[in-house]
Amino acid sequence: MSVLLEKHIVELLHERNDKAISLLYEHYGDTLFGVALKVVRDEELAQDVLQESFVKIWKKSDSYDSSKAKLFTWLFRITRNTAIDKLRSVNTKTTKEIQMDVSDVYTLGVNSTRPEFMDVKENLEKIENKYQIVLEALFFEGMTQQEASDELNIPLGTIKSRLKIGLRELKKIYDPD
Repeated sequence: MSVLLEKHIVELLHERNDKAISLLYEHYGDTLFGVALKVVRDEELAQDVLQESFVKIWKKSDSYDSSKAKLFTWLFRITRNTAIDKLRSVNTKTTKEIQMDVSDVYTLGVNSTRPEFMDVKENLEKIENKYQIVLEALFFEGMTQQEASDELNIPLGTIKSRLKIGLRELKKIYDPD
């Protein structure tokens, strides 16, 4: 690409002229697609990455400084970083989905986890009230730790500590040795 054309594209970018994106796509689109494809190794994902990259390029166009990097280097970095982010996002999502599939939460017998068939509530009364309240909120009312913190007006860190101590106290009751 000629230096004059590159300068023209940069000027158009700084002016927020739509023509800049067309010229960028025309002159760099295939190469940037190749960069994305090399990272994500999937054509459909690479197309998504390319589109997201051009959106970022447009939004960050005023941050490009020709004294720090050539235009292609700047475009390359944005595309490569976007591809890496996309790959991490897809891998994290896949990992979470896999964990859901291998989880035994859904295969436990219902009777084995219902508190009314166990003496937990009875033994819960044997520990200090501040731990009882937290354990009841979390296990019998189905609140998350954050919800319990909000509902009980207790700091989240205190909820976590009381949960840990409360479970330790229950363990002493069930396993005194």
